[in-house]
Amino acid sequence: MATYTPAEAAEISGFSLDTLRYYEREGILPPVARTAGGHRSFSEADLGTLGFLKCLRETGMPIEKLRRYGELCRDETTLPDRVALLEEHASAVQRELDALLAQQAKLADKLAWYRGELASTQAAAISRPATP
Repeated sequence: MATYTPAEAAEISGFSLDTLRYYEREGILPPVARTAGGHRSFSEADLGTLGFLKCLRETGMPIEKLRRYGELCRDETTLPDRVALLEEHASAVQRELDALLAQQAKLADKLAWYRGELASTQAAAISRPATP
């Protein structure tokens, strides 16, 4: 079974070392195994968890909810609660995505208008006879 140092886990996950420590201290990340010398040793499962936490964070999940998710994951009887929390977050992400797509459509409309104006201006300039 492969294990990773905190520096390797930080590089792979995209989190800083400080964030990894914070997530473990706050219960967002389950306790990480330690070597005989007391150093943290991340497993493939830990990296998978970090990857999902990165997804949640990048999609706007607040720290409080990340903490709640971490708590729920340490209790096997909380599957319905985890589903509810993730469904709520998925709905929030969908609302943000819908709003962003609406803004993208406005941007595309404005770009199309400007391009049309630019094409008209260029066509008019080409069709004008040269002045002596």
